[in-house]
Amino acid sequence: MSAASLPEALARKTRDRVIETLGLTEVRGDDKGPYLTLESHAPMAQGKVGEVRVYDGGSLQKLVTCALVVPQIGLDSHMLFAFTPAESAVPHFTLDSVGAGPHCAFHLDLVPRLDLGANLAYMDEVYTPLTETCKATRAMEGLSAAQLDIRQLAVMSPWMLVHRATAEAFSKIDDTVDAYLDHWFALLEKGVSDKALEAVDSAQLAERDRRNREIIFDPDVDKVWNQIGGLIGSESSDALRSLLKNNT
Repeated sequence: MSAASLPEALARKTRDRVIETLGLTEVRGDDKGPYLTLESHAPMAQGKVGEVRVYDGGSLQKLVTCALVVPQIGLDSHMLFAFTPAESAVPHFTLDSVGAGPHCAFHLDLVPRLDLGANLAYMDEVYTPLTETCKATRAMEGLSAAQLDIRQLAVMSPWMLVHRATAEAFSKIDDTVDAYLDHWFALLEKGVSDKALEAVDSAQLAERDRRNREIIFDPDVDKVWNQIGGLIGSESSDALRSLLKNNT
């Protein structure tokens, strides 16, 4: 078996930490294999190009991972999205770990469950502890900020890290991912305080989460979904987006 690429190794390590720490169990597909197998019928690549795996249990609603590897176009993409329950105020954890030709890229964030502009106590409790790690990572040599659509930035957190990276720089971001992950684990364990939630109730949290996910995974907002659809077909792309959007 060939050695895992840098993006794949980081994604696997992160996935395995989430599964082990939270005691998750894999949800298998109908054939007892991956939840979804992704196939391409595009001219540049035929047959299986990726897979989606789903895990549940513990304090999560679900963990979804998606791997898309197409050497013909230099694509080595590994996405992880760990969703907390609809009524939870604990953010979702997300990591994209990507190789594109000779370059790497990553996206790391805790997706807010409340409007940060109107909930200072929540922002300080959930996000301020990440500030020094966020600043230090953005200043790392070999990283350059990726250009996202402004609407994409608006639905994530200001502590989001989304960068292109040299292979050398990418190999050094494990500590950053671990710091974000450790903080998220602590939030899952202790929950968000009543002070940070003020008058927010579970129904409001669930409805905001539903609306937020609709935007995050909207192909009009995140154009990458159009590229994915062109590779694996609209049916598989829609099935994956439905899985990610569903907050029940």
